[in-house]
Amino acid sequence: MSEKELSGKKNGIGMMVLSIVLYIVAILLIPIGGICGMPIVTVVGILYLCVGWILFLGLKVVGPQEALVLTLFGKYYGSIKEEGFYFVNPFCVAVNPAAETKLNQSGDVEVEKKPSILFGSKNNVKPTVSKKVSLKAMTLNNSRQKINDCLGNPIEIGIAVIWRVTDTAKAVFDVDNYKEYLSLQCDSALRNIVRVYPYDVAPNIDTTGDGIADEGSLRGSSEVVANRIKEEIQTKVACAGIEIIEARITHLAYAPEIASVMLQRQQASAIIDARKMIVEGAVGMVEMALAKLNENDIVTLDEERKAAMVSNMMVVLCGNHDAQPIINSGSLY
Repeated sequence: MSEKELSGKKNGIGMMVLSIVLYIVAILLIPIGGICGMPIVTVVGILYLCVGWILFLGLKVVGPQEALVLTLFGKYYGSIKEEGFYFVNPFCVAVNPAAETKLNQSGDVEVEKKPSILFGSKNNVKPTVSKKVSLKAMTLNNSRQKINDCLGNPIEIGIAVIWRVTDTAKAVFDVDNYKEYLSLQCDSALRNIVRVYPYDVAPNIDTTGDGIADEGSLRGSSEVVANRIKEEIQTKVACAGIEIIEARITHLAYAPEIASVMLQRQQASAIIDARKMIVEGAVGMVEMALAKLNENDIVTLDEERKAAMVSNMMVVLCGNHDAQPIINSGSLY
């Protein structure tokens, strides 16, 4: 359904003044008709007092970044999207199926009202729900989900989606409840994208679908993953008149049942990488020491003494603790 924006209806103040004046005239007609002996005038005044309030139903106030979707006897009448004081057909009814839906997002946070000191708390009185559709940019923060990545490792991930309504007619009439529809599509898109990526960089993993292994991961390619999630959600909610402005990963961690094991794996990988670097540096220093000794003819070493020197230097350079010097006053043999 295409949106039809109402324009030229911003005459609410004039109609309100006219309705008040007509009410005053109707009140004055009742005694005037009795005094002048004109019962028809009195009847007209009484009838207007009974039905004149219907005109006040056509007065609509719309604030900034708000919209009203109106129906007339079940047919779509139009949408009011510009702020102002309007007068429309008094029989028009505002429609918003998602007005009472409360999600974990901005715009749905209820402020707890303190009970009145004079009258106490009235829990049995249900507050009036506004039927206006918000056009503001709102943030949806769904609960964290446990999803298996492409390697089968369970992870916990949460996203925050910034969205807004761009087509009020589609949002109200094309889906049953656009807020719940958006929430469901966010969860579905998150699962579809996350299962393509590993948590950390892994070999022989294709995350782009081009058949070539790459280094994409949830932890290292968060911007790319967020953009793909945004595009996936946008394709699903376009039919509901919703625009996805931005999507961001707010939480990313291994599931508790494997978190400790994965931490040990990361620590072991870090230790191995550090040891490789230490050994490479130690070999280079030994080579440099032997080259300097031969170049400057400081001492002539046979193969056995070179091997002993290399062994001692490797122990000193690769050890976890400071070396303890030992003075040898005798010969090696």
